[in-house]
Amino acid sequence: MAARLHPGIEVRPPLSRIPSKSYAHVKRAFDIVFSALGLVALSPVLAACAVAVKATSQGPVLFKQKRWGRAGSRFECWKFRTMLVETPPDMPAQDFADKAAFMTPVGNFLRRWSLDELPQLANILKGDMSIIGPRPVIIRERRLIDLRIPLNAEAVRPGLTGWAQVNGRNLVSDEEKAFLDGEYVANMSLAFDARVFFRTISVVFSRRGVNREAR
Repeated sequence: MAARLHPGIEVRPPLSRIPSKSYAHVKRAFDIVFSALGLVALSPVLAACAVAVKATSQGPVLFKQKRWGRAGSRFECWKFRTMLVETPPDMPAQDFADKAAFMTPVGNFLRRWSLDELPQLANILKGDMSIIGPRPVIIRERRLIDLRIPLNAEAVRPGLTGWAQVNGRNLVSDEEKAFLDGEYVANMSLAFDARVFFRTISVVFSRRGVNREAR
């Protein structure tokens, strides 16, 4: 599976391994510093997104949803709302027969550029998430959680972006996504986190893998 998902890239396969405490402390320090800086530096963008959401559809600016966190915990994940308030809750977007019918006027734009994810910088600052890690899974997606648990992917904080997101994002199957998430945990290091971060920038600007983005 590793050879098919990313041929030519050397990574360790998923293993039952928990990162060292020193790495975890340094990673958390980076998360605090960069999420705080991000919230300040991107405050004009955050304000513009909030105004756009509020001005074009009725309802709250933020969409709040319970997600799986580290070690089976649950937390409230924040996003800019991209769908109408009457949209069925806790349903992945790929399950809608006509997703466009529920999308707000600015929803597609926010998703296309991943701007809807920016409020999760506050989740990172709180300690619910990390900048890099397996993406937080919707509570109803129990099958993906069950696939990830044996690969140790639930032992770390979920991330704003992750290895699965830069290797197909939501175009890979649940089995492939779980494998990639486990692969990330097996290879966790500051260098690997930097690699994922810079590849994320490329993926966002190329807009690859956004057509099945979860709600």
